[in-house]
Formats: sequence, C-alpha cells, structure tokens
Amino acid sequence: MTVRAGGETAWVKSERQLDREARRRRAGVRSGSIAAASTVLCVAVVLAVVVTSPGWPRVHETFFNPGEFTGAFPDVLRGFWLNVRIFLIAEPVILVLGLLVALARGLRTPLLFPLRALAVAYTDVFRGIPTILLVYLVGFGLPALRLQGVPDSPAVLGGFALVLSYGAYVAEVFRAGIDSIHPSQRAAARSLGLSKPQSLRFVVLPQAVRRVVPPLLNDFASLQKDTALVAVLGPLEALRQAQIHSATNFNYTPYLATAVLFVALTVPMARFTDHLAARAERRRAPGGGT
Repeated sequence: MTVRAGGETAWVKSERQLDREARRRRAGVRSGSIAAASTVLCVAVVLAVVVTSPGWPRVHETFFNPGEFTGAFPDVLRGFWLNVRIFLIAEPVILVLGLLVALARGLRTPLLFPLRALAVAYTDVFRGIPTILLVYLVGFGLPALRLQGVPDSPAVLGGFALVLSYGAYVAEVFRAGIDSIHPSQRAAARSLGLSKPQSLRFVVLPQAVRRVVPPLLNDFASLQKDTALVAVLGPLEALRQAQIHSATNFNYTPYLATAVLFVALTVPMARFTDHLAARAERRRAPGGGT
C-alpha cells in the first residue's frame, strides 16, 4: 500500500500482509519448540537406557574416565597436530594430482592415448585398494626398495599413500564436474575464437570447479579422519598417542579424547559443505540469481 506524507511516497505493509507475517512467525516458533522438545526427549530416553544398563559402570570406568581423559589429552592433542599437518600438506597435492588426472582422462588425441590409459589405470587401481592396505604397501614397501631419495619418515610415507588414494577419488570428482558442463558452452567459446585449451581453462573449468566444491569438501573431511591410518606406521600422531596411553593404563578413554578432536574438526567442515550445497541449489533454482 502506498501513502503520501509530506509530499513523499512511502511503502506501508497492508494489514493482511502483517497478519501473514505474524502467523508465519508463530508457526516458526511452534515448530522450533516442538523440534527442541522432541530432541530433548529422545536424548533423555537414550541416556536413560544407557545409564541404567547392567554394564554401564564398567563402560563408564573404561571409556569415560575423567582422570584418564585429562591425563592423555595433552599428548593426544600434540599428536593431533601431526594429523593436521599431514592433512594440510596432502590436500593441495591431492587437488593438483586429481585435476591433472581428470584432464588426462579427457584427452582424445590418439598421440596422447598412453597418457589417458595411464590415468584410467591409476584411478581404477588406487580406488580399488583399501586405504589402510595402501598405507602398509607404501609405508613398508618403498623403504624396502632402498632407492636413493626415497624418504624414510613414516609420516611422509603415510601422507604419500593418502595422496595416491584420495587423488584417484578427487580425479573422478573433477571429471564428473567437467563432464557436467553442457557441450554448448564449449561451442560458444570456440565461436568466440577461443582454442580448445582456452575454452577448457576459461569457460569449462571455472564452472566445473564451482560445481564440485561440496563433494570435494566431503572428500577432505574423510581425508582428515583417514590421517589416523598413518598410525599403523608408527608416527606419534593422535591415534598412536591414544594407543600408548591405553596400553599403559589398560583404559580406552584416550581413544575418546582422539575422537573428540577429530569430531571438533570435521563437524564444522561438514556444516560448511552443507552451506555451500544449499547455496548452489538456490543459485540453480529459477530466479535464484548468479
């Protein structure tokens, strides 16, 4: 509704619009209250079942001992920093490797067929090998070759195994993003005078990367957790520190400390991934903007 006051035009909501907004607010408050109450009730029921179970005293002492938690937490936290460093170094390497492999799989020139075949073999083999088995093969197999220049650090070898494993998965994510771009985008770029490499670089890749950001973040959340697999090679990361404390005191609470640290890091990444996915969905929706 438009009214004039002092020669100026101002927009004023109608009574019907104000009533609709008030009903929506009341419905939102009611829905939030019901959701909160049902959540509290479910949590209370689960806690009651667990706490009243016959074996709860033993489980509480073995897995939820406050003294063991505070005693092991400093060492576990110090080891967790090694997990974070492995993740921070491996992540950009995986991104570069995955993108190069995805581009190699898209080559159609007969002269470069061996490169394409190598990329296909890489993704097939390293996606088929369980990550923990690959950590064993790389961590113990490479040093056994006694090749000059091969590192002997368990953390480096474990990180290299993670790069090989996750590089294959990320390559497929990139390839799916590139293939999702409609061929008309390439045709339009070529009609403007861009070469095939230029079309790929300036038109296809920017759109493909934007589409695959959410699944990439999911892969990296998994990568952060899988850095714990490096523990099988012996470096003093978070899981290894927890194993040492657990073996010393015959108590599993240090594993809980390790789990708390991993959850504290991966949950924010998961929520950020959900945010990006929702934003991308809004952009794709009609009238969602660019």
